[in-house]
Amino acid sequence: MIVRPSDDLPAAFARLGGEEDARVWSELWDDLCHQGSVYDDSFLALPHLAAIAGGRAPGAALDAVLMAGLIVSAADGERTARHAGDIAALLPVARGLLDAATDDAPAFVYLLQCVLAFEGERVWSAGRLEGLFELEYELECPACTSALFIALGDHDAFAPDGDHMTADPASARLLPADPPTLAPLPARLHRTATRAGHEDIARGLTRLFGRATCPSCATAFTVSDEVGKNH
Repeated sequence: MIVRPSDDLPAAFARLGGEEDARVWSELWDDLCHQGSVYDDSFLALPHLAAIAGGRAPGAALDAVLMAGLIVSAADGERTARHAGDIAALLPVARGLLDAATDDAPAFVYLLQCVLAFEGERVWSAGRLEGLFELEYELECPACTSALFIALGDHDAFAPDGDHMTADPASARLLPADPPTLAPLPARLHRTATRAGHEDIARGLTRLFGRATCPSCATAFTVSDEVGKNH
């Protein structure tokens, strides 16, 4: 029988603190959060991850926070309450790491999701901000269900999937939100990205929470509404 890390979590986490940490973390990710999935056993890791993040056990705080953030983003009310102590311990560590993530856009976005997860947010913490550094989202028009490719980069356009970036620019232009008009959560995300010097992320947020018009049926919609329910 192959012994998986979740079969003996204390022993698995006890392997950290040496030259094979990268391998140990890889095995833990594969077992507990395989391809971004969260399982019942995943939540059993939270006390260990909180101890690592807090410096009470060997291992890298960043790895611990990233894994814990993904796990907590999938927590329901009962699990959130059950692991409240661990989550409370992880939050300040995640905030500190986020403040220091000024040069790495993907790490900044991942940590931003972790902070939201530990604060109890369950929509944008669950991987839905990752299009901000990938600079694209794929979703469906809410009216005609056409597959749409939303580009947040320099082209600032969207088109039916399979015909990327070829729609008429007059009908395919995104209308970014004006930062002062953003709702409280996106406004906070925009301020955080701006203060950290991540201008591309801040600009992407105005487009993510802006409006677009489907080039197939001319229906106007808020991009974030469709991202929130389709991802």
